[in-house]
Amino acid sequence: MFENKERTDINELGEFGLIKHLTTNFKIKNDYSVKGVGDDAAVLDAKGKQTLISTDLLLEGIHFDLAYVPLMHLGYKAVQVNLSDIYAMNGKASQITVSLGLSSKFPLEAVEEIYKGIELACNKYNIDLIGGDTSSSKQGLVISITSIGYADADKVVYRNGAQEHDLLCVSGDLGGAYLGLQILEREKLIYLENPQIQPDLEGKDYIIERQLKPEARMDIIALLDEMNIKPTSMIDVSDGLASEILHLAEQSDKGMTIYEEKIPLDPMTYETARELGLDPTVCALSGGEDYELLFTISQEDYKKLKHDVDITVIGHVTDKNSGCKMVSKSEKVHELKAQGWNAFNK
Repeated sequence: MFENKERTDINELGEFGLIKHLTTNFKIKNDYSVKGVGDDAAVLDAKGKQTLISTDLLLEGIHFDLAYVPLMHLGYKAVQVNLSDIYAMNGKASQITVSLGLSSKFPLEAVEEIYKGIELACNKYNIDLIGGDTSSSKQGLVISITSIGYADADKVVYRNGAQEHDLLCVSGDLGGAYLGLQILEREKLIYLENPQIQPDLEGKDYIIERQLKPEARMDIIALLDEMNIKPTSMIDVSDGLASEILHLAEQSDKGMTIYEEKIPLDPMTYETARELGLDPTVCALSGGEDYELLFTISQEDYKKLKHDVDITVIGHVTDKNSGCKMVSKSEKVHELKAQGWNAFNK
């Protein structure tokens, strides 16, 4: 994979030399970060706020395929996956730690590519890299990132606060990341059958980017703050819309009803689903990896955001006994089921 490029064996640097080499360009940006990389532990000052912490693990062959995922994109996406969890708590993300498990096939130049993506994400989202670890791996590439953020105690939003008659909202559009993955998988199979054929990704830029380079919705958290709206419950859409609705409903001990015609779909997502013989609605419900924010608000707050084009009201909260349902375009009522990502499916 890297045979034709300049290769520097990681062993030449050693563990501490590698970390120093990779993190030299990372500078502290946040007042909360007292000490970052370079000591036995990072030092943070919460300044009276509540601290939010989330960790994600990405495994080669399970969460990503290096046949079509560029290493720089992988580094960028690994950070976004984690930041999204902090924003889903209505917090401000400010630090990350990065740990890598590396097999012998990865030269220094490959690891540098991953860190270029990490650095790009840190700079764009004003995040400090404050630590991590590296180790050898016999199972391919392993990336573990921990994100840290802060929020005032009265601003933290949990999954369990939805109230009956609240409105269910989602940012952006859904299903694009899943369709992007289907196109990449299709082109990979074609390439494996005939390496002379170049990938045909023309006209699919948006959904490919949704899969390879997602953007955590820091802007939505800032927008809600500007509008003086505190969601009653919130979660990020990582495993598919249906799964996340069920999480909010279960945690809040409520039911939820959504309307198929209200689910936001980008035209490219819709058209690509049809091309591939897939139902666009199912792609949104079960696809996952959109990293949009799903949240509930009180009806009184609706007037504040009703004109915002990047937030869509897709349903409402009901009593627990009503369950979680979707009203189709033909006005048939379907029970919502979680068919999205399961980390332990074989």
